[in-house]
Amino acid sequence: MNGKSQPTKPSEVWKPNPGNQALFLSCPVYEVLFDGTRGNGKTDSLIMDFAQHCGIGFGANWRGILFRQTYPQLSDVVAKSKRWFRQIFPGIKFNEADYVWTWPTGEQLFLRHMRTEDDYWNYHGHEYPWIGWEELTNWPLPGCYESMKACSRSSFPGMPRKYRATCNPYGVGHNWVKARFVEPAPALTVIRDESGMKRVRIHGRVQENTILLSADPEYVRRLEGITDENKRKAWLDGSWDIVSGGIFDDLWQTDRHLIQPFDVPKSWRIDRSFDWGSSKPFSVGWWAESDGTDATLRDGSTRSFPRGSVFRIAEWYGWNGQPDTGCRMLAAEIARGILKHELEMGLSGRVKPGPADSSIFDTQNGVCIADDMERIGVKWIRADKSPGSRVNGWELVRKMLAASKTTPQEEAGLFVFDTCRQFVRTVPVLPRSEKNPDDVDTDAEDHIGDELRYRILMNTPRDASVHVFRM
Repeated sequence: MNGKSQPTKPSEVWKPNPGNQALFLSCPVYEVLFDGTRGNGKTDSLIMDFAQHCGIGFGANWRGILFRQTYPQLSDVVAKSKRWFRQIFPGIKFNEADYVWTWPTGEQLFLRHMRTEDDYWNYHGHEYPWIGWEELTNWPLPGCYESMKACSRSSFPGMPRKYRATCNPYGVGHNWVKARFVEPAPALTVIRDESGMKRVRIHGRVQENTILLSADPEYVRRLEGITDENKRKAWLDGSWDIVSGGIFDDLWQTDRHLIQPFDVPKSWRIDRSFDWGSSKPFSVGWWAESDGTDATLRDGSTRSFPRGSVFRIAEWYGWNGQPDTGCRMLAAEIARGILKHELEMGLSGRVKPGPADSSIFDTQNGVCIADDMERIGVKWIRADKSPGSRVNGWELVRKMLAASKTTPQEEAGLFVFDTCRQFVRTVPVLPRSEKNPDDVDTDAEDHIGDELRYRILMNTPRDASVHVFRM
């Protein structure tokens, strides 16, 4: 960061906090996430990671682009960059209309928004050796993040290539960010993908930000006073072991709703539900419904569940291992797979037809997905997709999740066998729609959620109204 245009050393104006902030700026790995608590200096770290390569000879070849979902969200980045850049780099200019910093030596940092994958085409063909993402968990899915890697390049020899992101746990994208950076390995452990590319997570804590705590000694106490338990754990402790950003945040409890598999009593109904997908995942869920008969649990004890309680006992998720990406199986292949699964589970002949996405009953060019599957031996009934059914369905799910938490349980509840890992991965964190808080954001990975909603609505008359349920 010591360019000719700088009369002072950067350390006299700004320097990284010892520990993880300094480690972030010096990390040689191509793809890095700087996560952790609130107040750990993430924004400063991101802009300074780009700035440290300015004025050292790359000139106009050193170009960076920093993303938030919307332009208004960039206000904090603009304010902090103005605070530091003008002190460190005399002569630097900020274009207020275009949101771009230009250094006297030619380097440029563009501040931009990207809300959907289609926004990528605004940058297609561009070259940015440095790409940054502020608050990565604000994006519900990884599509935007992944697509911009096509622009992560430079024709200038010896140029660093950097893909950088920051975030706290919590938010609509909590689930996919956790799956990419947290679940594969502990912080500071380099992860290699199938192509050999490396990524790593650096975990920062507010306690490392001595400047902030000196100026605002009550900051940590204010975090401790947050009443939302999940938000408090995320922002105070930097914990990823939370349910975040979901329509079920206030209800889902792993220790109450997840249950070890048990032998389903012979008198209970077993059926299945289905959400169709090809380029997007399909989802098949198998369900058992209590008729009030006692069940013998894994530990040998017996338990009585109220009549109508529903259990997700198995699932088949048609994805390619990447969030929200399908495996493009044909309907007949899926039908054969369903029958194979039921044979292996010992359920052949016992499974009743359940609700499926009504789109499979549509005929196009003389072809109907439901007919193709029925010819193989898998029959479905139309899911309720009448006006208001989405909100009604989610409220019924909420009501059953709440019932499962009561002791003694008096109303029908919802339970999930702990072997249904894709349900656990996607449903508890389904984000609310910004337009309608009583509905789910349809841009999220909601395929299992839809199939769950079809099944829960199956027992409700279509002309019945569901009162909005609140805890």
